[in-house]
Amino acid sequence: MVKVKYKEYEMLDGTKKRLVQQVADGSIIKRFEKTPIPTKATDAVCPHFLELKWAYGCPYNCAWCYLQGTLRFLPKKTHPVIKDYQKIKLHLESFFDETLNSKYPPEILNSGEIADSLMQENGENPFSIFIVSLFENQSQHKVLFLTKSNNIDNLLKIGSDRIIPSFTINAYSAAQRWEKGAPDVKKRIEAAKILSDSGYLVRMRIDPMVPIEEWDQEYMKLVDDLFSHFTPERITLGSLRGLQSTINNAKDKSWVVYLSERSNWGKRIDFSTRYSMYRTIIYYLKEKYDYDRVALCKETKEMWERLGMDYRKIRCNCVW
Repeated sequence: MVKVKYKEYEMLDGTKKRLVQQVADGSIIKRFEKTPIPTKATDAVCPHFLELKWAYGCPYNCAWCYLQGTLRFLPKKTHPVIKDYQKIKLHLESFFDETLNSKYPPEILNSGEIADSLMQENGENPFSIFIVSLFENQSQHKVLFLTKSNNIDNLLKIGSDRIIPSFTINAYSAAQRWEKGAPDVKKRIEAAKILSDSGYLVRMRIDPMVPIEEWDQEYMKLVDDLFSHFTPERITLGSLRGLQSTINNAKDKSWVVYLSERSNWGKRIDFSTRYSMYRTIIYYLKEKYDYDRVALCKETKEMWERLGMDYRKIRCNCVW
């Protein structure tokens, strides 16, 4: 086994918890803690979740993908690279040994922060089958599959409640223009429905929202199409943002025209437009579908408060 490092964290609700910071060198399991507890109005809100860094890169090449900046110094850039499964197994088993059968709280390990969780499903040893063999041995922790893929055959065979699928979707015209390499949005929704029907608790991300022409109609149609298929366990909304490193390394920079506001999480769409987009969709979800299980992704403290939402009780896709 390898060493597990702990740290005392102040949580968004003001409490303090002693949690795993990383396992060994942090190359496989490490807590995402780039966003401090928000104090200023412009501070981004993001809970300190655990990353399961089993791979990096993504095959879809979305125009605004932050991996273009994050992985800019690597030889293969955003080309998918899978890490050694034996190392992943060792680090996960060390994490489990430390945290199971104790008072340690349940965690969700996010396998899609620097990779698409379903990008390694066609090989000889699909990631989903490999990882569920480890998570199935315990009932405390779960793994989040964050994806734009519709390659769900292995998930259907597995049928594990240790996996939380989370599909990222966008308005159709936005996806057609800036997510050209990813499966069609309708195929993502259909895949999400199939998994939901099979028993998975499926979460959805509508991110990044973009104020394209007639954005309100576009995103309401997206919501209608989603709810005509199934009701997600929860929905997280996010809007277009761009770290300077992402903008500098993007081949298609046409989306940057929408960014006019600076924050501690890069450039953003202006506050009033973001507010209008969130408010419109949140209101629409509540009025038409009586649905309020909604959170915001890496949005400012001021935005949460302006929308009348309590960020201290955040239940976004990455946490319980």
